[in-house]
Amino acid sequence: MRQTNRAELTELHARICKALADPTRLLIINELRDGRRSVGEIADKLQISQPNASRHLALLRDRGIVTTQRAGSTIFYTLTSKKVVQAVDLLREFMAEDLGVRGGVNLAG
Repeated sequence: MRQTNRAELTELHARICKALADPTRLLIINELRDGRRSVGEIADKLQISQPNASRHLALLRDRGIVTTQRAGSTIFYTLTSKKVVQAVDLLREFMAEDLGVRGGVNLAG
């Protein structure tokens, strides 16, 4: 891999990790794991305001983690790849194992 490509990939990796470094955005990703949802559905499920949900979704869209699709006047959000869920789940497993070794709580559920 060329040095320029490696630097660009590293920068993108950091931007994605920053986007995932928010509890609300992780909950949104979890909501989207089974398919598309509207901002209203996400806000209701997470018990947050629609403007708050919209801000988080806009950042996830900007980072390429979610995509949008309009159906009439409703905009639906979908994960761009199931690999996002796999990455989040893998990190959760790693943390749960680490906490288990240190006698902490189980994060698997």
